[in-house]
Amino acid sequence: MDLEAIRTEIDRLDAQIVGLLNQRFQHVLDVGEYKRERGLEVYVPERESLLLKRLAELNEGPMDSATLRAVYREIISAARLLEDPLGIAFLGPESTFTHQAALNKFGRNAHYLSKRTIADVFDAVERDHVSYGVVPVENSTEGAVTHTLDMFLDSSVKICAEVNMVVHHNLLSHSAKGKLRVIYSHPQVFGQCRRWLQSNLPGVPLIEVSSTTEAAARSSHEEDAGALASSLAAERYGLEIQEANIEDLTDNTTRFLVLGKQEPKQTGDDKTSILFVVRDRVGALYDSLKPLSEHEISMTFIESRPSRRKSWEYYFFVDFLGHLSEENVQESLEGLGEHCQFVKIMGSYPRGGAPD
Repeated sequence: MDLEAIRTEIDRLDAQIVGLLNQRFQHVLDVGEYKRERGLEVYVPERESLLLKRLAELNEGPMDSATLRAVYREIISAARLLEDPLGIAFLGPESTFTHQAALNKFGRNAHYLSKRTIADVFDAVERDHVSYGVVPVENSTEGAVTHTLDMFLDSSVKICAEVNMVVHHNLLSHSAKGKLRVIYSHPQVFGQCRRWLQSNLPGVPLIEVSSTTEAAARSSHEEDAGALASSLAAERYGLEIQEANIEDLTDNTTRFLVLGKQEPKQTGDDKTSILFVVRDRVGALYDSLKPLSEHEISMTFIESRPSRRKSWEYYFFVDFLGHLSEENVQESLEGLGEHCQFVKIMGSYPRGGAPD
């Protein structure tokens, strides 16, 4: 086929795609009416998870699965807009990696609300000011975000879903790399790019600021200033990406939690998060966790935090594979509870897919 014939075929396929999308959206309107009549949730984490997995199985290429997810993320986001726009709070400011994670989960058609602290995100969900919140909980190099864990002690919100995202740091500036006289960023970002900075910009002063967004904002208004920040920040502040993906570890991944009040149903690939306090005796933690092993449940995360209520008393946070509705999970939690002063279920939800 010559070029003109190929383009004609693409135009024909585009016309079919538009027609099919509108048919899909008509069904979405019907679903929205059904949900409104019955008071059902607009966002159904387990349905979205199963849908994306089914589409990935149908995909025979040449489009890769990440591109397919990105396309359908926006289709789903636009569909929710027809049903009822979602309000999403996130740990801000805008253009940070948490903002990007929220966009990766809910698309660009949700209404986003930037919050100054993790506590503010929890509060917005608790008071029904928004439908959901997005906060970081764990980084593959920095470890747990302890403030997020601590918030679950007194909050009634649940974990509805999770987002895994590879965090890429970029050198942003109006000026070429060789002309930079100062670089702004968050201290953790400087730590994650230390080797690259030493090799490529030795001697250039590094100025710590409160967020990568603030770094990009400052850089956009100063001559020969750079920022280490996200591509989203580059887009927002009109900065050029002078060097991309400069983090020392290329698989630097952050896990984010979606907070809400609903309890997703089982998908077959789920995760459960709990917190508990063991009784004060020798071997209590071992005895508490033993039922998970006995029921062949795989634990994926454990972190301890001081209770702040009694000296030398600790809460333990644990994630494991499985859903609360499964019999072996229920039996293991009963066994765990026999050795604990207190057990709280933080949520059972679809396990996050491969990092975007």
